[in-house]
Amino acid sequence: MPSPVDNCPAAIQVVAGLGCRSDCSLEDLSTLLLDSLQAHGLAVDNLAGLASITHKRDEPGLQALAKQLGLQLSCFSSEELQPYQLGVQVSPLTLTATGSPAVAEPCALALAERLGGQPARLLGGKTRNASATCALASIAAKDLS
Repeated sequence: MPSPVDNCPAAIQVVAGLGCRSDCSLEDLSTLLLDSLQAHGLAVDNLAGLASITHKRDEPGLQALAKQLGLQLSCFSSEELQPYQLGVQVSPLTLTATGSPAVAEPCALALAERLGGQPARLLGGKTRNASATCALASIAAKDLS
């Protein structure tokens, strides 16, 4: 019997916004991302990009994940993320470390909007493990008419 992931529409494209602690492992990031996708009935084939904050641009685990998946890691400054902060859970620790009140959700929204050319929406709340957070945003389908 096929799993929901096997039946997911390939036309649905999402991006993952990722936040992580320093030296977060590839395994922690990969497991969190796959669990997040599966929770929404999606697979890696639905993933169009990864995003994080500029502060994490050179984080080895994020770089390794992007390489493993064959996807670009897009990074946004705290200023670029400002318009996407409305309604997200503020983390004082994240604000102190990065200058942004949140990372995963605004990064996902910023990249999805950049790729889709119109406002994006989150697929539920962010997921987390001990060392990382992940939020998924859907890319709006382009109007082909």
